[in-house]
Amino acid sequence: MNDDNSPAAILRKRLYWHSRRGMWELDLLLIPFLEQRFDHISEEDQLAYQQLIEGEDQDLFVWLMHREWPEEPSQRRIVQMIVEHAENTDNSAYRTL
Repeated sequence: MNDDNSPAAILRKRLYWHSRRGMWELDLLLIPFLEQRFDHISEEDQLAYQQLIEGEDQDLFVWLMHREWPEEPSQRRIVQMIVEHAENTDNSAYRTL
């Protein structure tokens, strides 16, 4: 992280720290998505990601491990995007999180 204090940089830092869940499985899915895809998705999907990471770890785990889907369509969409990114990207660099 750099020392940029712009609103966008501050938001990015906040999102990064809220994406660090303390549960390795979630970190391994959320952080690579944030770093590699977040800037390239629509504002609507960015808002859905922000709302998603405000949720409980247990819910995120169940959704991201394909056990259930969120009821809210925008949440279902962002969860699907995160899962697809994880399944189609080499995230071996993140295994040391």
